[in-house]
Amino acid sequence: MSTNVRTFLAILLSFIVVFIYQYFFAKNLETQKQEQAQTQTQTQTAQPPATAPSGAPAAPAAARPAPAAAVKAAAPAKDIRVETPLYTAVFSTRGGALKSLKLKEYKATLDEGSPLIEMVAVQEGSELPLSTAFTGSTIDLPGDVAFEADRKELDLTGGAGPGRLVFTCAVPGQYRVEKIYTFLPDRYSFDLEVRFVNATNAALNQSLSIRWLEELNKKGLEEEGAVARAKNSTEREAGAKLEKKAYGPDIQWGGFENKFFLAAMIPKQPALTTATFARDARGQVVVTLDGPKNTIPPGQPGVFNYTLFVGPKEYNRLKAEDAGLEAAINVGNWMKWLAYPILFFMQYLYKYVGNYGLVIILITMLTKLLFWPLGNKSYKSMKEMQKVQPKLNEIKERYKDDKQKMNAAVMELYKTHKINPLGGCLPMIIQIPVFIALYQLLSYAIELRHAPFVWWIQDLSAKDPYYITPIIMGATMLIQQKMSPPMGDPMQQKMMLLMPVVFTFLFLNFPSGLVIYWLVNNVLSIGQQYYINKSPTA
Repeated sequence: MSTNVRTFLAILLSFIVVFIYQYFFAKNLETQKQEQAQTQTQTQTAQPPATAPSGAPAAPAAARPAPAAAVKAAAPAKDIRVETPLYTAVFSTRGGALKSLKLKEYKATLDEGSPLIEMVAVQEGSELPLSTAFTGSTIDLPGDVAFEADRKELDLTGGAGPGRLVFTCAVPGQYRVEKIYTFLPDRYSFDLEVRFVNATNAALNQSLSIRWLEELNKKGLEEEGAVARAKNSTEREAGAKLEKKAYGPDIQWGGFENKFFLAAMIPKQPALTTATFARDARGQVVVTLDGPKNTIPPGQPGVFNYTLFVGPKEYNRLKAEDAGLEAAINVGNWMKWLAYPILFFMQYLYKYVGNYGLVIILITMLTKLLFWPLGNKSYKSMKEMQKVQPKLNEIKERYKDDKQKMNAAVMELYKTHKINPLGGCLPMIIQIPVFIALYQLLSYAIELRHAPFVWWIQDLSAKDPYYITPIIMGATMLIQQKMSPPMGDPMQQKMMLLMPVVFTFLFLNFPSGLVIYWLVNNVLSIGQQYYINKSPTA
């Protein structure tokens, strides 16, 4: 097998591995729909009620609370604004839910005057994200029922500490529901405590459902879909292809994501929480977390606690929530052992360099230095293979009718000249994990979103708008090809001539940060190969 063919197969193998990896591993593993486990009875009271003895008569069933329609129509919806240094949120008294949340540090596009990233996108008249309901219970309380708010606005931009926003809905003699939000000025997460006070004369069995709704493609962001973390496995479903699916129990978090941003609902009781992905009648994605059923005695409250994270997929902020949210960064379970250290190193270098394009170049150079000895072996092997190519051709011609003798003669030739026929390929294969990790990281790291490099490249997470770097990269591949004398039959030579063209087209739509990595790696490889080719034979 010729040197160029081996090089072609090695590089082609790397891309095959990348795309196989994307399809079979980075692609979310489909979990079969599980039947929801039987709800477990818990009592959340300040003073737990005494357990009834075996055989004792059950408590009388409470009268079904009055329909919430009257409550729903009690008052028109009002907006309550919450300001923090990181975001501006608007909550509605309709459901005590989230109407808008804009991230102050992230814009939708690079255009001057571009609006801030809006994390809420629902159709007019639909329920809002973070709506709650007591589904399958004795409580008739729709997600869009009218609440009363305890304040008109909340401002935490002046260095104030935690702030609370309380929504209340009550039917005298039946129940009282409070939704208590607690905000911190320096975090994208906030807490939600739902308190249900049983005002009837009998125990109620209640479970809470919390939902996030999203209209697809309304925000113009990439890779939108439902996501959940269950039993250390991240489940993803692209919004456009989503079918109703259930996961759990043991749901650590669930919500809606796109390439760089996440809205996640984190239950305080993950072991007893299930998640459901579905599409509503309007085509919107609905992610629902169903918590455990609690027995609430008369006059006592039942409490349901969640943490909500609505913000960017910044590793440090996700990790700080201590709920496995960092798995939302789509580097894949198989490559995170390598991708995360590279990310940390990138962040470290950026502190001193201040340009992620230069950081990528430095990492490429360091990676090349790390693999320099392997590269030398590869190019020396290629050089020796070129030298013995005429003898190989003679052997093939001499023993063209006897494959066994031909193979024996070829192996003897390799042994005589101390050539490893795989020596040119193995170093490339060893670098495949690094390429995959960088491919994933440079595609999904939010640090590269809208990160400028030079002149025309103002977003390292997006493709080169003028295709300059992919074309130059293709040219470097052509130079590498010309540095190795043509070998093999005419068909093999034609295949080699197509390589730079094929790979140029492959890289046209890759993130420019990844193209820069590959381009710089090619330039360094050209220099290394030139050095080996000009060196005297050992």
